[in-house]
Amino acid sequence: MTINSMPPKPCYKPAHTKQYLTMALSTAILVAGCSTNEHAIEEQEHAPHLSTAKEQARSQGKKAKHESKIAAQAVLMDATMPEMRIASGAYISPALPPSPPISTERYQNIEQNSVMAVSESPVSTFSIDVDTASYANIRRFINNGQIPPANAVRTEELINYFDYQYMPPSSESQPFSVHYEVGPSPWNSDRTLLHIGIQGYKEQAATRPAANLVFLVDVSGSMNSTDKLPLVKKSLRLLTKQLNQDDRISLVVYAGSARVVLEPTPGDKTYKILQAIDQLQAGGSTHGSAGIELAYQLGQQATIEKGINRVVLATDGDFNVGVSSIDELKNYIEQKRKTGIQLSVLGYGTGNYNDALMEELSNRGNGNAAYIDNLKEAQKVLVDEMSSTLQTIASDVKLQMEFNPQWVQEYRLLGYENRLLNREDFNNDKVDAGEIGAGHSLTAIYELTLVDAKKPWNDPLRYGEKQAPHSAKNNSSELGLLKIRYKLPDQSNSKLLQFPVNKNAIKSSLSSTSEAFRFASSVAGFSELLRNSQYLDSYSFDDVVKQAERAKGRDQYGYRSEFVQLARLAQTLADEPQNKGGVDGG
Repeated sequence: MTINSMPPKPCYKPAHTKQYLTMALSTAILVAGCSTNEHAIEEQEHAPHLSTAKEQARSQGKKAKHESKIAAQAVLMDATMPEMRIASGAYISPALPPSPPISTERYQNIEQNSVMAVSESPVSTFSIDVDTASYANIRRFINNGQIPPANAVRTEELINYFDYQYMPPSSESQPFSVHYEVGPSPWNSDRTLLHIGIQGYKEQAATRPAANLVFLVDVSGSMNSTDKLPLVKKSLRLLTKQLNQDDRISLVVYAGSARVVLEPTPGDKTYKILQAIDQLQAGGSTHGSAGIELAYQLGQQATIEKGINRVVLATDGDFNVGVSSIDELKNYIEQKRKTGIQLSVLGYGTGNYNDALMEELSNRGNGNAAYIDNLKEAQKVLVDEMSSTLQTIASDVKLQMEFNPQWVQEYRLLGYENRLLNREDFNNDKVDAGEIGAGHSLTAIYELTLVDAKKPWNDPLRYGEKQAPHSAKNNSSELGLLKIRYKLPDQSNSKLLQFPVNKNAIKSSLSSTSEAFRFASSVAGFSELLRNSQYLDSYSFDDVVKQAERAKGRDQYGYRSEFVQLARLAQTLADEPQNKGGVDGG
């Protein structure tokens, strides 16, 4: 048995076949031609039996033709190999196309909230979150033809990307209004959704106080991409044009080291500020902690009493510092928020985006996090929602829901996994929580299993305590009690609001609920699908599209229409058949 010593045939891309054939065939013919000339010389010297030059030429021509044919056949046989054999027995190793860059994006592991039995844990407590970074980030994935990784999907940030037009409070004395609605779950006919909406006072958005803003820009080598530093510069130009003479703007950059590019400058000095922004160039390593320290120093130097004092960090989050330094950086930001300087984070770019760190830094800095994937998103965050992004009207906002076991046997909070608090944290004013900006809205959704559900998630306890059917505690029409704690700006003691949730408010069908309820629940269902949630009974991307289309309502900036198209694209990427149905009119 003869073993072929030729190298094995690895995979290659068909698109390069023509290139390989052309190169190898040319080489083969050249070698064959050289070989023919050598044979011709030999035969002229050692073949006296050929009678005439004409016969010699004819013989040489036949041999050259024959050897060229053999060489070409050899090339064709080996054309599918990246290492190709030629007539002389040598091998050619063509340059293979470069491998795609390996993504090093980092996301925090998210374990979905589990179903809680009311008989065992009747109270749910969490901190609010008005960040929207996750939605813009998953939009970037889907528009690039990819279903995003599950850990990139934070349900509350998808839901809170949209404005649900809740009625605002009528007086500035209360910074926000609270609304709730109860109706059927679109993905499980045996479940009920409790939709909670909070709307920040809007009039303050038109009369914001003076702002002291420090732009902190990452100009390291990792930012040298069109979707990074060039987009950062365009974003900051948009924000700059919204400022006035009472505002103060500074610009700090960092790479291998940090430096001040623009000292605190009045906001109406637009040309000077834009000149400083336009000169930014990327290059070098990343030492983010040095930049943040310098930015806070500049922020303290230009502090405006009773104004907005904020560092705005623009980066891909690729901090090349050790773990211990990152921990020190987080603690440093946490300490600096006590001075009244907040931190907002704008994330940019692909490939090495550090989503987990960006979110945590903004949380530690009492700010918010956004992901800027295009100039339209920069317009939304820094122009249309500028006051919401920069001006805080309520801080350390905590929600607590106590469920009545007479009517509710199970509940599950959708999202807010990294915002959960202990029950005792609710009354502890030393425990940090989220902030609400001027005009901001916030939405939270609970999935409930009522006592008359046919298939609860959990079996009843064999030895569980049963309440008397006519006890005073059970003689109530309340599904539960919603409590909210918050602090006014610059105050250390919290205020308490309470809202009983009435059982009689339950809507009998999805079509009878509000547009806000239906659209928010379609976004929640979309998130559950992207996370491959085990709690979905019957729901699809097609159902998301149908439900969202019917609940678009007033769509001033087209964000809801964009969501519908995003769901359609996700449906195609997931190879999901259309027209599955499953949503009752929504």
